[in-house]
Amino acid sequence: MKRVVITGMGVISPLGNTVSEMMNSLAAGTSTVKYMDGWTAYKGLRSLVAAPAQPVDEKQIPRQNRRSMGRLAIFAVLAAKQAVADAGLSGADLTGGRIGCVVGSTMGSAGSINETFEIMLPGRDLSNLTSMKFFQCVSHTAAMNISQYLGITGTVLATSAACASGLQAVGTGFDLIRMGRQDCVLCGGAEELHPTVTGSFDVLYATSTKYNDSPGKTPRPFDRDRDGLVCGEGSGILVLEDYDRAVARGAKLYGEILGYTTCGSGDHVSQSNAPAMIQCLHNVLTESGLRAGEVDYISAHATATPHGDVEEAQAIAAVFGGIVPLSSLKGHMGHTLGASGAIELIASLMMMEQNTLYPTLNLENIDPACAGIRHLQEITRKPIRTLIKNSFAFGGINAALACRKI
Repeated sequence: MKRVVITGMGVISPLGNTVSEMMNSLAAGTSTVKYMDGWTAYKGLRSLVAAPAQPVDEKQIPRQNRRSMGRLAIFAVLAAKQAVADAGLSGADLTGGRIGCVVGSTMGSAGSINETFEIMLPGRDLSNLTSMKFFQCVSHTAAMNISQYLGITGTVLATSAACASGLQAVGTGFDLIRMGRQDCVLCGGAEELHPTVTGSFDVLYATSTKYNDSPGKTPRPFDRDRDGLVCGEGSGILVLEDYDRAVARGAKLYGEILGYTTCGSGDHVSQSNAPAMIQCLHNVLTESGLRAGEVDYISAHATATPHGDVEEAQAIAAVFGGIVPLSSLKGHMGHTLGASGAIELIASLMMMEQNTLYPTLNLENIDPACAGIRHLQEITRKPIRTLIKNSFAFGGINAALACRKI
């Protein structure tokens, strides 16, 4: 098996539209959650807070290309452009057939899907739809549009596993390279905000509803007073590369991927399952050749749902005890769903580079049911050589990825 390293990163997020902007906002302890004006037009929607991405200049993408992109795909293409530039890849590299693209999302563009039905359903008239609307709505819209825009001719895949989509994409890219099928893969996730997206969690009673008048106080991962998740949006794209190739061309190495695993719980469609999470964490340690005490940081999934945070805390406690420091970044930027695994992995890699760990925002009173693990409640500076990123999705889909500093 080939060694796999990370040589480029790009991000569009509520915390900023470059990696440096995002890290500066994390360092400042910024909350990006806002009251969403206009969402009251959707009857029955109880959660009226969200974390929108910072404004983007979509005109960086020519109109001819942009016609097939919803908001989600625009985020993904802009993040991919950053990642390619950061990695120093050329046009000839991208079109040579040895570079692939694996990018996931929960669904296609939520805004475009909603628009499609609003146009079509009143008169059940399909003739009013534009020819490009389909390409904005398909579940592989991010991967498709990135590969088309950049001229990528290698493997193109789209992972679709709700909140595990972004991390599964990185894991899939890792597998493609270590097995020698590709030399390099652009991978990550993307998601966009829309009232119907928040609404899909709202009807499951999984959203935060008590803080509409004080949006900066929610979500509250692991906190006694948490009441649910807050949706965010954006995209995180990483360039994964064969180690020997990266070293030969003098690329910057953000870290090496040691192992990746994903598994199902087979238990419940919407409830998290600690035993399955424990198995996932044990698997990634085994594949990475790591002992629990050798991990320096865990980037927790922790969406601030009452049940999910408890199950995750119990799983981490069972595997790592109270040794390894961990935090959830969702207090800063909400839950970016299919993009979260990739965006939070990028932030974690930068924390590893800077030897600085950022705490869980809004964690003021640790829920006793989430105790037994080493929560970060303040900025902590310490040597960081290894980290684990977790993603635990609806449908009982678990994923974990381990990285180390080079």
